[in-house]
Amino acid sequence: MSEQNPILVWFRNDLRVHDHPALREAADSGAPVVPIYLHCPKTEGTWKRGAASNWWLHHALNDLAGLLEKRGSRLVLRSGDDPAELLKKLIEETGADQIFWNRRYEPAAIETDTRLKKEFAAKSFHGDMLWEPNRVKTQSGDPYKVFTPFYKALQKLEEPPEPLPAPQHVESPQQFPQSEDLDHWKLCPRIPWDQDFYEEWDPTCKGAKKQASLFLEEAVDDYKSNRDVPSKAGTSRISPYLHFGQITSRTLWHEAAEESSKGREAYTRQLVWRDFAKQLLFHFPHTANHPLQEKYADFPWVKDQKALQKWQKGQTGYPIIDAGMRELWATGWMHNRVRMIVASFLVKDLLISWKEGAEWFWDTLVDADLANNSLGWQWAGGCGADAAPYFRVFNPILQSKKFDSEGTYIRRWVPELRPLSNEEIHEPWEAPHPPEDYPEPIVDHFEARDRALEALSTITS
Repeated sequence: MSEQNPILVWFRNDLRVHDHPALREAADSGAPVVPIYLHCPKTEGTWKRGAASNWWLHHALNDLAGLLEKRGSRLVLRSGDDPAELLKKLIEETGADQIFWNRRYEPAAIETDTRLKKEFAAKSFHGDMLWEPNRVKTQSGDPYKVFTPFYKALQKLEEPPEPLPAPQHVESPQQFPQSEDLDHWKLCPRIPWDQDFYEEWDPTCKGAKKQASLFLEEAVDDYKSNRDVPSKAGTSRISPYLHFGQITSRTLWHEAAEESSKGREAYTRQLVWRDFAKQLLFHFPHTANHPLQEKYADFPWVKDQKALQKWQKGQTGYPIIDAGMRELWATGWMHNRVRMIVASFLVKDLLISWKEGAEWFWDTLVDADLANNSLGWQWAGGCGADAAPYFRVFNPILQSKKFDSEGTYIRRWVPELRPLSNEEIHEPWEAPHPPEDYPEPIVDHFEARDRALEALSTITS
């Protein structure tokens, strides 16, 4: 047994044992290690973890506990309002003299970490991004707001670090402090809307590795051509594992880069997009709640609760929109191309604020990441970094015909439309015999587009 004082290793959105710099350094020190997870919703700021993310968190913590036990250790769970109070208590109970953690970049996390570093002997590590958010800046010394020059600047740097192997053994203290019961946190929903989650996902590190292997062996080389087709298994579906840190972007980067293809290049570019989102939130923390482009703060958004609810429930009358929203509710995930289409429909056809969409996605996505969610919705709303111009309004009918030409995706999620032909399924209201149990479109797209452009003119004139 080591005579060194124990080290607390604080797990957050890094629920793994492989490529975990904080855990690895603590284990390599030879000191006893006390792995901890603190459940403190009040410190999450205005964006408290949503229901779908809580479901994933419950299972990921169970998995992490098992991985640590295999290495002779144990995960200690504590909950409360203030992590400082919980850490003080754990230090008293264990005699620990250091706290290790991997850095996070959300505004509330940065505020918490800054405060804790003034109170405790803490050491933080780079364990989430390919490159940290302050690695590159423009020639004028400002953060990048456009992706392409950001991407080019990063290409001039050294490659991301190689992933670290998991420790084979983690030294234990003479006695572990008491842990709370995970089930008592009641992270899983009380209504059975998550029943399909169990068929769609294996929310474990083993599941992350399996999904990554499946994608890199079977789909990545065709990623560039297939990623926009929602009926194909053309995307990685690794985003929730990345969000909860069950696999790292640098692990994926190095595995994808083992061979060369246009698909692999396109995929690693998407991993850099993840870094881009995080560096934006790091440098512009207000974008979690406010548009990066300040003039859009005065945009004349519409308050329409009925329309919002129809969008949320997949009852808009536009098949590609409804298929995406129903996929989201059933699985906690939505294909990326469809995310763009449903977001454009909300903020432009319905003139409902991007914040309403961001909040719904935050609660229903298992991969709800603050940086990526904010970037994506501000992109759709034309008010963020590298955003699509607001006057670019997706036509949901044309998008449906282009990316789901045979209606395969629509038929899976909107069973009312299965009898329609491939031509009719994109505009069921034009069919000779429209399904009686499917709603009429809640807006006329072309009239809605004109209304959106008129609203835009009020802030650009």
